[in-house]
Amino acid sequence: MRNTLLRTLALGAGIILALSATAQALRLPVGNIVIVADGGFTPTTLPKRENAPIRLYGHAKFSTTDGTRPSPLRELTIEFDKHGAVETRGLEKCTMGKLVATTTKLARRLCPDAIVGKGFGTALVELPEQRGIEASSPLTLFNGPRIHGNPSVLGHAHIDYPGPTTYVISIEIEKIHNGRYGFRTVAKFPRIVNDYGSPLRGNLTIGRTWKYKGKTLSYANAHCADGRLQAHAEFSFKNGDSVAGTVFKTCKVAK
Repeated sequence: MRNTLLRTLALGAGIILALSATAQALRLPVGNIVIVADGGFTPTTLPKRENAPIRLYGHAKFSTTDGTRPSPLRELTIEFDKHGAVETRGLEKCTMGKLVATTTKLARRLCPDAIVGKGFGTALVELPEQRGIEASSPLTLFNGPRIHGNPSVLGHAHIDYPGPTTYVISIEIEKIHNGRYGFRTVAKFPRIVNDYGSPLRGNLTIGRTWKYKGKTLSYANAHCADGRLQAHAEFSFKNGDSVAGTVFKTCKVAK
């Protein structure tokens, strides 16, 4: 455990230094797993002090050095730059009860005005004595009920192999005061096909605008205080391995 922790800290420090120089995608090796992840936002020209609407995007890919199925992902923790904000006033909310046992099409039809993000994910399902098969699903993020006074999202996916299954997770958007970071999300991943499934790749785009009391509001917002916005991510796996890294993207101040 101590060696794993030291390896994680050393690797995280190396990644941060590398990204400080290159501002490129994360490449995080841990054990036999290799994670390649990146993200960003648009537009990149923002006010210096006041928040303005943005769209966030991110993607990740998981592979192994020996070609085996990656250990199942248990938890993904992301800390977001404090120079931003999440707005939910007047935005419709969806509930876990509405999304249980729904297909993607039905879920989106039940809560269309609560959708704040969309994407796509693929997992490798490897049942005993069977060839591994990729199972894919659209991903949907819905604005959810408040948790501890904080906004939340409900993440929804539905796969049909080896049988129709719906996965819904609740994620609190927690306010924090951690140096550069002002928000934290912790996504606890479900056991895909009782751990016979492991995520291979996924992407998400987050952003929505709506009218409230005559004003146009945006779900994701940010400002360019010092030329960059950044996020810190930590991945934890079933086999006990974990790894963390930081990615930043530059921004320009609007004139």
